[in-house]
Amino acid sequence: MEFDSVNWIAVIVGAVAAFLFGWLVYSPLLFFKTWAEGSGVELTPDSKPPMGAMLAQILGLLFLATVIGVTATHDALITALLAILSAASLTASNGGFSGKSAAAIAIDAGYIIGAGILMIVAQALI
Repeated sequence: MEFDSVNWIAVIVGAVAAFLFGWLVYSPLLFFKTWAEGSGVELTPDSKPPMGAMLAQILGLLFLATVIGVTATHDALITALLAILSAASLTASNGGFSGKSAAAIAIDAGYIIGAGILMIVAQALI
């Protein structure tokens, strides 16, 4: 079965690293202001993170990290890269349809690519 030889530790580490990378990318230290303005997001000091979106993000990262883990067991780096680029392209498309700015779309798509790279690195190192 395809999941028998998956390095599940690397899958989890990759997903966690990608999630933490997202905190950095979307933080005030990097692109929060540009992304928020370009996405039409208004946050107040008492705003709380949207828990449904956070859960969806965690699940999506786990799914992508699992795809990367399966491709690692079959030496299918091109397939992993295509999965990452597909996710980034669909994210960019969704951003375009929802009226985000070019900068916000680039941040979102760039995050997906960076997350995928971290997942590949986790598979290579662990």
